[in-house]
Order: sequence, then C-alpha cells, then structure tokens
Amino acid sequence: MARFPTIPDELRISRLAPPSGNVRAVLDTDTYNEIDDQFAVAYAMLSPRHISMEAIYAAPFFNNRSTGPGDGMEKSYEEILRVLDKLGDKREDFVFRGSTSYLTSAHQPVQSAAAEHLICRATAADKPLYVLAIGAPTNVASAILTEPSIIERIIVVWLGGNPLYWPHANEFNLQQDLHASRVLFDSGVPLVQVPCVNVAEHLRTTIPELERYLQGKGALADYLVDIFRGHHADHRGDTFAWSKVIWDIATVAFLIEPAWIPTELAHSPILTDRITYSSDRRRHLIRIATHAERDCVFRDLFTKIRDHGINPQRAETTRSDQ
Repeated sequence: MARFPTIPDELRISRLAPPSGNVRAVLDTDTYNEIDDQFAVAYAMLSPRHISMEAIYAAPFFNNRSTGPGDGMEKSYEEILRVLDKLGDKREDFVFRGSTSYLTSAHQPVQSAAAEHLICRATAADKPLYVLAIGAPTNVASAILTEPSIIERIIVVWLGGNPLYWPHANEFNLQQDLHASRVLFDSGVPLVQVPCVNVAEHLRTTIPELERYLQGKGALADYLVDIFRGHHADHRGDTFAWSKVIWDIATVAFLIEPAWIPTELAHSPILTDRITYSSDRRRHLIRIATHAERDCVFRDLFTKIRDHGINPQRAETTRSDQ
C-alpha cells in the first residue's frame, strides 16, 4: 500500500493559490472520447505566455467511440497527434501513451509510458508542475501510487465529478475509474477540482458561433469546426437552439486567468461506493471551481485559434521561445 507524504498546511495553501505568471504543465487527455479535448489541447498549446507545455498523455476511455479503455487510449494518442499536426507542432518525445486499463484498486498502479514520464517531469525542476487532467485520472493516479513523493511537486487540475452539494458525484471522468478518482481525493496531492454540473457546463458554444469566428481561419480552426459539426450530426437532427459544452477548456482557462474560473477552498470529500460524496472536515483542503466565465474564456480561445490561422509561423516561434 502506498504511503503518501504529509504536506504541511502552509505549503498546501501556497500550492493551491491561484496560479500567476508562466507555469510548467502537462496535459492528460482522453482526446478521442468526444470533441472538447481537442479544443483543450489547442488552447493549452496556443497559450505559451502562461503555460509551458512539457508533455501530453493519452488517457484511457470506454464509450461508444472505443471498444475498451486500451482502444480509447490508443485512439486518443492518434487524435493528439492529429491536433498537433494541425498546429504545425512536430516535436518528438512530447506525446506519450497511457494506461490500457483502469486501476483494479486504489493501491495498485497501472504502468505506462505516461505515468513514468509524469514522475520524471515532476522531479525535473524546483518549480511545481501543473497536471491538467481532463479524462479518467488513471495515468495521474498511477504515477502517484508508483512514486508517492511526487505529490509534493505537482498540482493536479482535474475536470471531474460534480459540486460537493450535488446529490451525486456521477460524471464520466470520475466514474470511469473510481479507484483513480479516490487517489486524487485521498492521497493529499494538491488538487483543483473543476466540477461539471453548474461549472464547466457553462462553457457552451454553437455551430453558428464557430462558423462565424473560426471557419476559414486555418487548418486547426477548420478541423475543430468540422468535428463539432460531426458531433452534432451524430447526436442531433435540427441545429435550431442547439449548443454543445466544451468542458475541458475550463482547466486551461484556470491557468491562464484564474478569475475566469472562480474557486474556493474546501475539505477533500470522501468518494463513496454509491458515487456520492461524504464530508469530513478533518481532511485536507483542496480548491474547487464554483463558476466559469463563459464569454471571457471563449473570447480568448477563439482569438488564439484565429491568430494561429492567420500567422502560424509567429505562433510557433513564440512557443519555441518559452
């Protein structure tokens, strides 16, 4: 059983303070799960003034777009490469395959290249590493279980679960791997949770809006519009009054401008077998998002995607200068 170090309260509060300046980060993403992760990958890569991206990890998922967690991870890996190609980013040793299965217990990690690389990056510099987790947190939990000391070197920003006041915690990222989700809540790792209900779900956009601001603005912009349209065709008929949540960009927005994703401190919940929260005020503190400023986030995202389409060479030069 992993024995997690105890983080002093003063250090925990410091690590949980809203970020400022340029931060180190890695992104853990089930990119092919639907269409929001692609926007998040692009957003993170196009924000070098605030985020120094060090790696992207493919996370497992299992739904109607995969035959199992391993297939979901592999499809996500391939989708990450497609998005990076649209960005014109061809760096090597940057994208890593993650777990091919979920955790079988909250004590046994699943080994993967992603988990191994996360451990290496966590200890690579004195500056703490932000881990943006926008899928089942299997890779992140596995790294923590393999090397518990990294909880002193990382801050996890995870899109998962629902607000603590909600009747249940049942949400796709959280319930895909309950054991991994428990590791995030129980290990003591500095955690910023971005719930879905009433928080990330504010980040909705529409086909007309995307066509107005992104269509024709470069290969990346056109790709994002196309997959958004394709998602609608798969799930809806008439476009009238239809919108889609782009959940995962909330985590990236938090690193760029914390005021866009307001948060508060709360005691880490206990995740029950019924996929509900139980409270205990003796437990350590985490930070939980309470809202999302939809217009500010999309204005920033659309501007960066549009500017990249107009002058991609300048955007790549900016990235290499970080």
